[in-house]
Amino acid sequence: MAFVLEVPVNLLGRRQNLVSFSRSRGPSTYTSFSRKQRPLFSISATLNTPVQSLDEKHLARANDVALPIMVNSCMGKMGQAVIEAGVSAGLHIVPASFGIETDAGKTVQVGGKDIQVHGPSDRETALASLVEEYPNMIVVDFTVPNAVNDNAELYCKSGVPFVMGTTGGDRDLLYKTVEDAKLYAVISPQMGKQVVAFLAAMEIMAKQFPGAFSGYKLQVMESHQATKLDASGTAKAVISCFQKLGVSFDLDEIQLIRDPRQQIEMVGVPEKHLNGHAFHMYNLTSPDGTVSFEFQHNVCGRSIYAEGAIDAALFLAKKIQSKADKKIYDMIDVLREGSMR
Repeated sequence: MAFVLEVPVNLLGRRQNLVSFSRSRGPSTYTSFSRKQRPLFSISATLNTPVQSLDEKHLARANDVALPIMVNSCMGKMGQAVIEAGVSAGLHIVPASFGIETDAGKTVQVGGKDIQVHGPSDRETALASLVEEYPNMIVVDFTVPNAVNDNAELYCKSGVPFVMGTTGGDRDLLYKTVEDAKLYAVISPQMGKQVVAFLAAMEIMAKQFPGAFSGYKLQVMESHQATKLDASGTAKAVISCFQKLGVSFDLDEIQLIRDPRQQIEMVGVPEKHLNGHAFHMYNLTSPDGTVSFEFQHNVCGRSIYAEGAIDAALFLAKKIQSKADKKIYDMIDVLREGSMR
């Protein structure tokens, strides 16, 4: 039997923040979910100023040298992971990065590369100089939410194509800024390609089978590093799909696990990944309690997001070289094009 799945174009909406996946075998260790002898169907996924256009000279140069990428911020764990992924992919890491004012002037070594940090006060001058030196440069942004809009405005003003992996900020303003500038960009709060594919499948199910789980009770548990105080964007996106499938659930019902001891003993997070993980579980139970569905997706570390960001940068470079439409792309576009290593 053959079938075709159509991925909705608006999957990664402006207000969605998505996160991650992994695999787990054997009985769940989540003690908050009751276990009765009943049919169980389990699904899990595992994964350890005007705009300046690029001219023909710039495109020719792009073909002759390794793609240069500027990673903001090299002081953060995600930025460092992206730099390491870029080095592994053979890209040229531009020796400069945006950071906070107190780090300005520092030189840090990441992935064997010396990178100078520029603070907010000199970032515009620094970027202009870098664009002159690396005309086909692409920026990958993993900074902080309150820098999203200012950074995007500067990238647009300088005509620099960019990948925005940072979540938060004013997303409507972000999209409007880039759309008005007619700039090449990939904007996605979720860079994990396999995660995006899984969520696309969830959206398809919700769209094609609305109300399929009407009457079912949903329990959601998610665990992240202690520094993450809010509920996961991925959890919110998955819950939205279940709501379309007929499940009644309020976001304040999400059980957040942030205590390291609980994460190790109850959730099963490896101790070495306490400072960087995303473990989620969704349990659906039928009204009479005889049927249960369990969805679980866990990620340890940051490599899945870093590799996805590099693929997004390579995708943008291809779009620029082919003179494709200057517009905002997302990770669904990257997946569709097969721009994955």
